[in-house]
Amino acid sequence: MARHTGLRRARGTFAALSAASLILLSGCSTGPTTTSGITLYEGFGNYERDISTSSPDAQALFNQGMQLMYGFNHDEAIRSFEKAGVTDPYAAMPWWGAAYSHGININDPEMTEQRSKDARYAADRALSRIAGATDKEADLIRAVSARYEWPAPEDRGHLDQAYADAMQKVYEKYPEDPDIGALYAESLMNLQPWDYWTPEGEPKGRILEIVEVLESVLAAHPEHPGANHFYIHAVEASNTPDRAEAAADRLRTLVPGSGHLVHMPSHIYARVGRYADAAQSNADAVAADRAYFALVPEQKLYAMYYGHNLHFLAYASMMAGNYETAIQAARELERDMPEGALKEYAGLIEGIMPTTLHVMIRFGKWEEVLREPEYEGEHRKVSRAVRHYARAIAYSALGDPDAARSEIELFNEAADAIPEDWHIFNNQVSTVLPIARLMVEGETLWREGNQGEAFAKLREAVELEDQLVYDEPPAWMLPVRHALGALLVAGGKFAEAEEVYREDLAKNPKNGWALTGLQQSLFGQGKSQEALALNAQIEAAFASADVVPTSSCYCEPGMGK
Repeated sequence: MARHTGLRRARGTFAALSAASLILLSGCSTGPTTTSGITLYEGFGNYERDISTSSPDAQALFNQGMQLMYGFNHDEAIRSFEKAGVTDPYAAMPWWGAAYSHGININDPEMTEQRSKDARYAADRALSRIAGATDKEADLIRAVSARYEWPAPEDRGHLDQAYADAMQKVYEKYPEDPDIGALYAESLMNLQPWDYWTPEGEPKGRILEIVEVLESVLAAHPEHPGANHFYIHAVEASNTPDRAEAAADRLRTLVPGSGHLVHMPSHIYARVGRYADAAQSNADAVAADRAYFALVPEQKLYAMYYGHNLHFLAYASMMAGNYETAIQAARELERDMPEGALKEYAGLIEGIMPTTLHVMIRFGKWEEVLREPEYEGEHRKVSRAVRHYARAIAYSALGDPDAARSEIELFNEAADAIPEDWHIFNNQVSTVLPIARLMVEGETLWREGNQGEAFAKLREAVELEDQLVYDEPPAWMLPVRHALGALLVAGGKFAEAEEVYREDLAKNPKNGWALTGLQQSLFGQGKSQEALALNAQIEAAFASADVVPTSSCYCEPGMGK
């Protein structure tokens, strides 16, 4: 199931959030620049798009609105655009920007009645000022006007298509304009959000056209914030995510005040094996968002991205072998998520909350797992199930299969109680937790001496993991092949383990866990020269690690702590 079905309630989810309750505010911001009564935030680059206005303040606010819009902070973008429209009451383009920002995007593809009304109002204000606009501006205004109707229809698919058709004509008329190219590509992406490639990497819909348009923009304007952002999303799930590596490197520092744009490179870094860089991008994004939230505490949808950054930071740090950073990010995620929102919208966001337990399992912190208290509240359904899974894994690793079996029963009961429509972003919980069930059963069977059935369970878990819908970070945070390979090595099945690790490295390039396991499997087959040749890769993979494991999984006997 694609992301748009899992996130379509997100704006409602966060409509009442206060970012002051999301974070422990830090003093890391020097504050906004205030000139002539307008507010401009620091760190939003030097982007400019000249519009028809005689007011420098209106122009500055419009430029800021565009940067915020490209960084998916649409609510703040609307405030900047509307201030620009008030500052110059004759300017049309600020209202174009406000109308555009009220619309859908790939992470928020449904519109409430109020949003539809506000969007139509802004579009009409732009139309009423069109006489003072250039021909190009007028074309953009007419295109965005095609995007909205009031009263809003129940199904707005024809409006999204009408807008994309209108933007195609604008793009064909002005192919050299980078904003128009980027916005046309985004209009096409919104027609098939998060559904651009098959699991085998084959293109779907109009993704090849989207990629072509964005590559054309970036060839002439490599530092365009929107084109870099959209290009990363367009190719991250393909078989060639590395083609966006240059875009990721550019975007990392291009707009340092936009937490989401600072975060975006991690979507590519994780796909090409740059896990430490992915972690750093998210750490920088968390800092940027904290600085912004300190200035603008009341947040809506944008607050969700902060939690996403912490979740991603934990995952990337796990893959890079950095326990302290991973556990800190996981603890902050648990601490900072407002309990009221978590209760009301648990079916959307609760699934990422037990990240702490995933981190502990990754690093074999068995005693710490067993000390984790029960989650309070009926709404902590996924967390409760994951806790029983984690305890079962811990007991199994500590050599207590009876206790593990008891926890497996409790896990099954807890998992069965989770509603079918609950999600972990792109994936239904009902497609994710069966992986946990098979993993813990496989590891426990192995400890009980039933290796054949254990390996069968783990291979079945691998199949389920491979069927998950693409997401970053992935819905299942510890690759099953790491556990399967480790136990194959422990069981002396070195050739089978080698095959498993090579499969994992094809999916998770350059990760040190699989490289370590691969080296073990090669040594076990007497391929010492080939095994020793991996030393440099393993050292590079764990260059920033505070833990350097000797196996791909702490489930391997002798690895537990």
